[in-house]
Amino acid sequence: MEIFGYLIIGVIAGVFGGLLGIGGGTIVVPSLIYFFHMTQHKAQGTILAAFLPPVAFLAVMRYYHSGNVDITAACFIALGLLIGGYYGAGLSLAIPEVMLKRAFGIFLLVLAVQFIFGK
Repeated sequence: MEIFGYLIIGVIAGVFGGLLGIGGGTIVVPSLIYFFHMTQHKAQGTILAAFLPPVAFLAVMRYYHSGNVDITAACFIALGLLIGGYYGAGLSLAIPEVMLKRAFGIFLLVLAVQFIFGK
């Protein structure tokens, strides 16, 4: 049953990822924590591992074929993600889980307020 739950979370995150460009941090991480009782660290590590192969391949291909991908920007952002992800993971693992959860929640709350009340 757990595998089916993971698959459902993946499908939902995939739909939101393709539709809105979100999924990992906003859907999968909270789902793994609340439905599968993972720690914040384990949920973050799990979604990063899941992102490796499929995250965007088919979605990117659709956007690319419609002329909506800036390859130069994507390459430099990917380089930044490579560097930032390495150091961010080290920082994350050094932070106690309760502080990490609170920071994550505040981040999502600030985003929500900005999207709801911003221009």
